[in-house]
Amino acid sequence: MAQTGQLTQAPAALPGLSRVTLLRIAIVLTILVVWEATAASGLLFRDVVPSLVVIVRALWNLLFEPDFYWHLGVTAGEVGTALLIGGLAGLAVGIALGANRFLSQAFEHFLYYLGPTPKIIFFPVMIMWFGVGSGSKVAMGTISCFFPIALSVAAGMRQIDQVLIRVGRSFRANTWQMVTKVYLPAMRAPIINGVRLGLGVAIIGTLLAETKLSNRGVGFLIINSYSTFNMPRMYSLLIVVFVLAIGANAVVSRLGNLEAIKTR
Repeated sequence: MAQTGQLTQAPAALPGLSRVTLLRIAIVLTILVVWEATAASGLLFRDVVPSLVVIVRALWNLLFEPDFYWHLGVTAGEVGTALLIGGLAGLAVGIALGANRFLSQAFEHFLYYLGPTPKIIFFPVMIMWFGVGSGSKVAMGTISCFFPIALSVAAGMRQIDQVLIRVGRSFRANTWQMVTKVYLPAMRAPIINGVRLGLGVAIIGTLLAETKLSNRGVGFLIINSYSTFNMPRMYSLLIVVFVLAIGANAVVSRLGNLEAIKTR
């Protein structure tokens, strides 16, 4: 018999599954059940909330369309280019603001004010500057991801241990050596977080631009499906974007963790 007052360990719900994992599974299942019940109830217009079976069938057909992968490649190229340009620009600006108090006081407030501004309002300007092709979509993704990366890097610069900076300067390291040997290794976590945020808003900015004025890309396919009231296809496209965004975010996070393990 257990002694009085001794705490007993609660039995595990299922082998190999934590309570957090079980809760996540329960949330997903609840959402699916509510969706299917709404589709079967007929409370909304027909096909506005299609059955999960219909959506899965549309998703299956979508994955076997060769044209879809061409459009997906266009969007992936635009997002990747935007993240590269916006990320490098945000990294440079963030380091400059974090390292120089005068520049930070003079310009960082503009980033805080412009950061939450919906970037889609700049799309007409991007069209005039870069045309209706991929250039304007890349520009929208670039301006979207620039702000979170720049602000995250600037905040990370202020969290660097001053001892590391003084050691670098004592060895008479130049600016490039300070950036590559001191700043970047010490700011790994803020940079990874900034890239993850920047990736998300770059995808949003690019897709929004493709829905407004484009004849290619996943955003074009989504708005075309909506215009023709092909709701199952539209939902299947949204699922693909959602899954790919989660996968890209997970890859960025995993690369950051692997790099941190290597440097230990």
